[in-house]
Amino acid sequence: MSRYFGKKNLLFCICFVTLLGASCNKKLDVDSTSLATEKTEWKSIDDTRSNLIGVYALFRAALANNNDFWLWGELRGGDFKSNTRSDLSAVISGDLNAAYETLNDMKDWRRFYAVVNAASLFIERSGEALVDPRYTTLNHEVDVAQARSLRAWAYFMMVRIWGDVPLITSSHDGDFVNMPRTSQDKVLSFCEDELNKAAQVLPFQYGVADDPIFPGNYYTYNQERYQNTLISRVAVYALLAHVAAWKGDYFSVDTYSKFAIDNMALANISYVNTDNLTSSSGIFYGRGDYNQMLGFNFVYGHGETGTSGEGHIESLTLASPLVKKQKPDIFIPKDSIGQIFNDPKDERFGFDTITGLPITSYFTDYNGELPIFSKIKVLGDGTSDGDFSVFSSAIIFSRIEELTLLRAEALTVEKKTNEAVDLLNIIRKNRGETLIKTNEDVDLLFEVFAERRRELLGEGWRWYDLVRYNRLRRSDVSFNKLLDEGGIYWPISQSVIDANPLITQNSYWDSSK
Repeated sequence: MSRYFGKKNLLFCICFVTLLGASCNKKLDVDSTSLATEKTEWKSIDDTRSNLIGVYALFRAALANNNDFWLWGELRGGDFKSNTRSDLSAVISGDLNAAYETLNDMKDWRRFYAVVNAASLFIERSGEALVDPRYTTLNHEVDVAQARSLRAWAYFMMVRIWGDVPLITSSHDGDFVNMPRTSQDKVLSFCEDELNKAAQVLPFQYGVADDPIFPGNYYTYNQERYQNTLISRVAVYALLAHVAAWKGDYFSVDTYSKFAIDNMALANISYVNTDNLTSSSGIFYGRGDYNQMLGFNFVYGHGETGTSGEGHIESLTLASPLVKKQKPDIFIPKDSIGQIFNDPKDERFGFDTITGLPITSYFTDYNGELPIFSKIKVLGDGTSDGDFSVFSSAIIFSRIEELTLLRAEALTVEKKTNEAVDLLNIIRKNRGETLIKTNEDVDLLFEVFAERRRELLGEGWRWYDLVRYNRLRRSDVSFNKLLDEGGIYWPISQSVIDANPLITQNSYWDSSK
């Protein structure tokens, strides 16, 4: 998070997440002690600022922990393989009940309920700080809208990972009755409703003089402090589009994504060229100049990075000659690379038509034993080399290219072929690929998802894209079984079930049946 909230709050929040891992006899086995429980902590604008950033910090820690963001979304059924770690191979193959600590950690949803509880507490208590004349009603409304958005986003993450989850809409500071799982349809409807409420309040940018919603400084700081940091109105519409896509409501996907794309200039968002996509100082670098639509940063200059690599895919993918590591933990085999990138002009990976040599900005040492996936390679301050392997890339949930392809998906389903091709070609043109013509006999849905596979490689989307594609196609017998029997979701941690007898295991993974 940015320095204006201070390292102390960030460290406290990360420690708080760690403490939440301890078992206790409370709802969902989550220690309900919140970021602020004392009345004196809701009496000023400083209290609301620190507690709001606490929610962001909890969320970032939930995704970064053990690199689970990529293990959930990128590895299962994806293009990466592992020769060095059997736990990662188990995730890749879908052997989710394998006895590895890594997998046990990934089954535990308590980190997300820490976010939910902290956000609910903020929504309930932050109004008390209006006694401080510096804390305006508009400031408070914008803050609450962010908390609503973060809570909804946390629920959306849980639904994609576990399916049905308990829906809790208020904070809890003491002991209370356990709750069973709530149907994911009801949870997603709650998410959509909350996000729509937040969208009516949130600004397009923070700390800018000409924002039509919240003009001027935010918490006394200008745009420089908030670039790629806080949830904006456009980001919420991007999230709404994904909630609708998971529900299969492609009419709403079209509507929500169109608003975000039409208003991206107001949010200072633009498409990036391939150099900026893959540069160590490009879109994945800190709060840089390239606006990430929705994500979390690790700013090197603020001490938010480290050598452990948690929260950075580089710790899994990079190896010599980029860093002092003999082999990467995960890699993409050469035959898969050739299958994924089928246009020789593709700037991300292609071949020189004269020499036949590979031209790539996604991979390093392609002709070596294992190609190094180096699309994302933010080391230290974006300029330091592998002798100082401090990783600091951002976790990006969505960017404008991702949302453009999601809208192309929706338009294809709606049979608005010409519009879908136009959006798909925006990405293809930016990556040097041959454009698709509207009168060509092509499988457009396949082409849209194939482009998502190329463009979003390494960004945590592959598994969720496979789920949506197979829901639409229903042509893969083995995947249909996963869809029909709930195998697309993760098993729930046994420690969660032991602490709350009302929680039942996902039936596909229930070994007792």
